[in-house]
Formats: sequence, C-alpha cells, structure tokens
Amino acid sequence: MTTETPTDREFDVVIIGAGAAGLMCAAVAGARGRRVLVLDSANKVGKKILMSGGGRCNFTNMHSTPDNFISANPHFAKSALSRYTPWDFIALVEKHGVPYHEKKLGQLFCDRSSSDIVRMLLDECEAVGVQVLTQSPASNIRLGSSNSAHSPRSAHRLQTPKFSVSCESLVIASGGYSIPTLGATGFGFDFARSLDIPVLATRAGLVPITLDAKQLKNFQDLSGVSVDTVTAAKGATFRENILFTHKGLSGPAILQASSYWHPGEALDIDLFPDLDLTEHIYTMQRQRPKLELKNLLGEQLTKRVAQRWCDLWLENKPLEQLTADDIQRVQSACKPWKVWPAGTEGYRTAEVTLGGVDTNALSSKTMEARNHPGLYFIGEVVDVTGHLGGHNFQWAWASGHAAGEVA
Repeated sequence: MTTETPTDREFDVVIIGAGAAGLMCAAVAGARGRRVLVLDSANKVGKKILMSGGGRCNFTNMHSTPDNFISANPHFAKSALSRYTPWDFIALVEKHGVPYHEKKLGQLFCDRSSSDIVRMLLDECEAVGVQVLTQSPASNIRLGSSNSAHSPRSAHRLQTPKFSVSCESLVIASGGYSIPTLGATGFGFDFARSLDIPVLATRAGLVPITLDAKQLKNFQDLSGVSVDTVTAAKGATFRENILFTHKGLSGPAILQASSYWHPGEALDIDLFPDLDLTEHIYTMQRQRPKLELKNLLGEQLTKRVAQRWCDLWLENKPLEQLTADDIQRVQSACKPWKVWPAGTEGYRTAEVTLGGVDTNALSSKTMEARNHPGLYFIGEVVDVTGHLGGHNFQWAWASGHAAGEVA
C-alpha cells in the first residue's frame, strides 16, 4: 500500500475502492496475470473491515444463502454466491493462519483483530503485483468505446490528483453512504447515474430506530437494557435481542428489521417468543396465585422493563386478582408490543446502504454493466444487501471474486 505515483500508468484493471470487494477483486484479477491498480480516497484501506464486528470483523457466515439478501431481483446474487462460498473464504483465512471462531448462528469472527483480514487481503494483492494507492480519489472518468462488436475497445481513462491512468477494465467498488465518518460517499451511485445506469432508491439499513419525544420519555431511562424477542417488519421475522437506547431501540433484532421497515409502518415485537403468554398466566394463577404480575413478567423482561410495562399499561397486582380482561391487556401489551418508529439513526450509524445500482443493468455472472463493456460494479454499491451476521462481507467477497475472474 502506498501513496506514491506508480511507474506504469497503463493498467489492465483499475479498481476504485480499497474495501472488502475491491481488494478481493484485485487479488483475483492479479492472480490471472492482470496488471491491477486499486485507488482509494481514504488515508488507509479497508476502514469498514477494521471497525466491523467490534474490531474483530464478522468476516462471513457459514450459513449464508441467497435468502439472506435483499434485492429488487432476489435471483441476481445466486450466481456469484454459488461460485464463491463462505467455505472458499474460510479456506483463504486458514491459508494465512488467521485464527477465528464462531460466535453464534454461523457468524465467524477473528480471534485477534479485524486488521488480520486487511493484512491477509493486502498480502494476497502484493503476491500478485497489485498496486494499491490511498489518498487517490478518481475523477474525470472517460469510458472507452468500440465502433463495432469486432473492433477493439479504446481504453478507459481517469484522473487522480497526481497522474492520469488508462485501463481495459474499470471496477467500481466504492461502497455506499453508510458511516460517512469512514469516508463513505455516493461516488458509485453518482457515476452510474452519469452513464444513465439506473440506481434504485437508497436508504440506511441495519440501523437503530429512533422514537418520538413522547415514546422516549417512557423508555429512555431503560437505555442499556436488552430483551430477547421475535421482531417483525413487513413479514420478515428475527429471533434476536432488542436493546433500549437513549434515542430509541437497537440490538440485532432491530437492526435486522430496520432493513425491511419503511416510514409510517410499525414494528411488531413479541416480548415472550417462546410462550403462549395467556396460557402461562392462567397456569401461574393456579400454581403461584400470590405472585405479582410485575414479578412474573420480570422473569422474561427484566425487573425494570416489567415495572415500566405495569406503570404504563398494566395494573400490578397478585395473579389471583387478574380478570380475563386484565390478562388480555397483558397479552396485547407484550405479544406483540407494537412500536411506531419516528425514523432511523440514518447513514451515520447504518452498517449498510439498501438499494443501489440496478441489478438489471448488470451481468449476474460477471458484474459487468450490460451497456458499458469493461465496466463493473461490485459490493455495497450494487442493489444487494445482506442480513446482519457476516452476509454483507460474503457478498463483497463473492461479487469481487466474480468480477476479478473476468475483468
């Protein structure tokens, strides 16, 4: 990795973006003997890799399938994902001796640090002669053209602050809008639009939700409390924890559901996912009639949440005093708790960008733009968004690999 001007300003492949997808693509293309240059505007490569997974990088998921992705065309990702699987990336990790572990649900993390993954990718690139330049934003991109199917295509050309470069293949791996403090921009989306390549509406995904002032008054002091749930949005359900925050709700279940939620819709949060709550209360009435409602609810919800639910919606009293109407109110307040978000925390804290370059404009096998030979879009800039838990990295590896095999 360097900021020095390369001696060779003619390359076979130029990749804009030194993140997960871009570095994977570079290593694969370089292994084919291609002369590859990777450009990134940031001061270091792989910033999202470095901060991901709490600094441990949830680098893939052993159970990743096309069902773990959101796209206007749910079939698009199948080809790339089938040709570069989690086990292919695991083999690469093991080849480099990077220690890792499964946390839960197939989620694989580095034992030491996310920097192990960045170092591994840079070592792969260095081994095949890839040049990686930081602090090198690309501008004035001019695509090559071909007068006919049989005539050679002229080279793509672009400018960096220090030099101009030409290439046969240009790969856009610049990511989305999520976490702008790491340097995220809409570069790839803007470039696609400049070529009349459709870009589907973008929004923040895998992001905490915010609550309005009235709701915050009720729940803000519960910040830091976590509860096991089944959380649903638009028919998608996720069995994970929710976390109360100073601004609203977060936690894995909320992050997952946020990718399906739209303004004006509710989230349905089942606070007793393993119980027929009504039947449970009737059973406890017989077995433990003196037990107070808040204590029964607290066995699942924590004492603080149970007390708050009683303060807001339910009268706390011994189970033996609960009427059928009382029990129905408990059921209605907990299964589900219906939450109407005011919004989300937006791209500032979002892990991914939903939407992006329309997959109908790309080849699902190669990621090449159908109407622009030698131009490729990979990773987060494409309208393919994974669930929480390593799936977005798997899309980066798979799409980068697919383009690297042909670019």
